[in-house]
Amino acid sequence: MALRKILTSEQPELRKAARPVVKFDERLHELLDDMYETLKQAHGAGLAATQVGILRRVVVIDVGEGVIELVNPEIIEVSGEQEVNEGCLSVPGMRGKTKRPAKVKIKALDRNGKQFEMEGEDLLAVAFCHETDHLDGKLYTDIVEGELWEEGSECE
Repeated sequence: MALRKILTSEQPELRKAARPVVKFDERLHELLDDMYETLKQAHGAGLAATQVGILRRVVVIDVGEGVIELVNPEIIEVSGEQEVNEGCLSVPGMRGKTKRPAKVKIKALDRNGKQFEMEGEDLLAVAFCHETDHLDGKLYTDIVEGELWEEGSECE
């Protein structure tokens, strides 16, 4: 496993849409393993392959309940609304207020190409939306209400 460099918001690669994964091979497994190692080292909740310069529809998430690997994820159902102070590893040290669904259902493939569905609420719902946005070339800063603020400031 290797740590990958996380791109920051100034880098145009983050604005490109990722392509679907078609080969479920050792290279994909290595990417998923590297992404999870990178996520842990950065103390994040989620990481999309686009954030490490790979234009493939691959995501890893860990909101404290263990790693979730999503290949070619699609949001298939949303409900409710929550207001959150969102951050991103590609926008280091900053936060912003966003509105996201309170509950999200996704469909994805695992590292071996097996399809599954999963539901998430609260932080996991935010992570599903945030990371799939990355795969479409969008950042949370596109939907921030108001100004960004520095993490740890009184705006939180």
